[in-house]
Amino acid sequence: MRLSTTRMFPLLLMLALAGLTFWLERTVREEQGPHPSQRRHDPDYVVDNLSYARFNLQGAVESTLAAAKMLHYPDDDSTDLVAPRVVQTKPNEPRVTLTADRGTLSQDGEEVFLYGNVLLVREAGPGHSETRIRTDFLHLVQARSVVRTDRDVVVTENNRELSGRGMEYHNNTKELFLRERVRGRFEPKAR
Repeated sequence: MRLSTTRMFPLLLMLALAGLTFWLERTVREEQGPHPSQRRHDPDYVVDNLSYARFNLQGAVESTLAAAKMLHYPDDDSTDLVAPRVVQTKPNEPRVTLTADRGTLSQDGEEVFLYGNVLLVREAGPGHSETRIRTDFLHLVQARSVVRTDRDVVVTENNRELSGRGMEYHNNTKELFLRERVRGRFEPKAR
């Protein structure tokens, strides 16, 4: 049986397309570089004794972020902080200070994630005493003045203590929500 060119043309065309597809796939894969697990995670810049301030429209400091060290990684555009300290100061509001062993910043800098020995302190003000919140992890959304965690938390204020798992605190409205396993201890006021 003799094969004519008209019968062979579709087969040759399919073979050429398969070869071209194989070549294109190999070329694209080589341009992507090594697998993400094989990439290096080295900082492109390091800042020691970082201090960063945000100002409101009137020019007053609204919040500051300080850290013993900041490291930025270009491979995933992440920013790590060593011994971060965030201070929120708003007019006619008590100062709120957050400290931790380490932290990370979101890419836009609006969110801060704090890890290890996290402490939030809201200073005493008219009508309320100092509030302290301790946990292992805290997520701060600066624009909304909201902090949240899904870990165990202990809230201490004056002679009261609340503990639970999972918390959300709205600094603007002074609302605190504990999610589960909530326990409280309230000491009577001294006369």
